[in-house]
Amino acid sequence: MKPDPALTVLLVEDDDVAAESVVRSLNRIGAPYPVVWAEDGIVALAALRGEDAQRRVPRPRVILLDLNMPRMNGFEFLQQLRTDPLLKDDVVFVLTTSDAESDRTRAYHAHIAGYMVKAAVGPQFARLAQLLTDYDQAVRLP
Repeated sequence: MKPDPALTVLLVEDDDVAAESVVRSLNRIGAPYPVVWAEDGIVALAALRGEDAQRRVPRPRVILLDLNMPRMNGFEFLQQLRTDPLLKDDVVFVLTTSDAESDRTRAYHAHIAGYMVKAAVGPQFARLAQLLTDYDQAVRLP
């Protein structure tokens, strides 16, 4: 039986310091996941649709999505993603600074897999890295 291909992480984040912290946390625990960084929802959709020659995001993949971004915010991205027949089933975890109940509710209504507040995921995103590793080991993605 052939092993599943490696999980790819699409990080949709406009803050380069936060993006680098996520990558470092994955490297620190030895997570073997390539990370593709998109600075907003427009860039992320282009990458997912194969329209960006510099960014390839093969399946299986998990999307880590910030909500507060310029040009196309996380909610606008989710709306586009969920209405695209080729992307609507992608797994999305929100990773944001917002702890507002209205944002959590709205995000879960867009069928996200989880909602994480950056301040609560631990120093240097350690809990996030462990979550991705555990998720990859427990779940089989299309």
